[in-house]
Amino acid sequence: MFAKHLLALLLLAASPLSATAGDIEPWKSPDKAIVIDAYELNEIDWTQMLTDRRIAGFISKASDGLPESYRCTGDHGGDTVAHCKTMWRKYAVSRELYETRRLLARSKGLLWGAYHLARPGNPVDQANHFLDYANPQADEMMVLDIEGIEPGRFMSLEDAQVFAGHIRTRTGRYPVLYTNHSTARHIAANRGKYRILSRLPLWYARYRPSIVGSFPMGNWDNYALWQFSAAANCSKRRCPYRVKGVNNDIDVNVAPMTKAQLHKVWAAGDLLPEKPFEPLDDIVTASVSATTALDATARAEASSGAKAQTAVTVALTPRSGISFPLAVTAEARAGIAASGSATVSPGRRVVGAGQPHERRF
Repeated sequence: MFAKHLLALLLLAASPLSATAGDIEPWKSPDKAIVIDAYELNEIDWTQMLTDRRIAGFISKASDGLPESYRCTGDHGGDTVAHCKTMWRKYAVSRELYETRRLLARSKGLLWGAYHLARPGNPVDQANHFLDYANPQADEMMVLDIEGIEPGRFMSLEDAQVFAGHIRTRTGRYPVLYTNHSTARHIAANRGKYRILSRLPLWYARYRPSIVGSFPMGNWDNYALWQFSAAANCSKRRCPYRVKGVNNDIDVNVAPMTKAQLHKVWAAGDLLPEKPFEPLDDIVTASVSATTALDATARAEASSGAKAQTAVTVALTPRSGISFPLAVTAEARAGIAASGSATVSPGRRVVGAGQPHERRF
């Protein structure tokens, strides 16, 4: 119950969450499938890379924002026309590289996927651009890559929902959502607003050895893929997972399942079930021995849902019969894991009756 977690927070004695094998370095388990993802500048020796029999799939960058235009008319980001056309040629070459990689990967029996790097701009046009570029087959994964929620840099979450919905309209399947911890947490905390995004399977970017406490998060009970290794945490000296035939900047992912299991769900394209919003939780009452001079009783009322809000009152019962003014504010949120904070403000000082020294909070 959420209230129990809240109570633990108020008493500053929260017990640690239990960890499973999927929470701590699952890539070290030989039965877990590995997936590589790359963009156009990653160098790959395919012969060497494929000596790793755990690699089950390859996800390639496809489109990026809105489509390029060779004509370079109108506003093209302040570029000169010559540079704009150079970028279009780079775009054309990257499309050829994409198709070459797909042929190689599929010929070697790898699962194939493609991602769209979402930028500001018309989301329907970007969805059409992705489908034209990637030409995804029915057994290939489609991915919407949301790098953050900074306005002007990345596609807004509202537009991302339009993008995902348009992909569903044209293909009959939804894409997977790739994003980082902070963005996923924001979506989960506001799942009533982001009814589509919060139900897309989650490709989770987190460059740490553990994700203890990260799940369940909103509608997500687990990750579909966990991107655990990238240039950010892989160097010549240390790397969570070495892939032969590639440089340190390659992205490596682990699935919470075997290769055979991954094959079955790779391109499903369905929304995850929407969890019901939790009802009002029970009132929690706890007695805390604050000092030798007084007792404190904390009463917390917690309401749960997409965002759990907490109201707290504290009554002090001094053994001497003298009362002290005390204000308590607390906030807790559910979703990823019960967490929160409480602040006790009795003023500058509280002096216990018959006590020669101050009781500081």
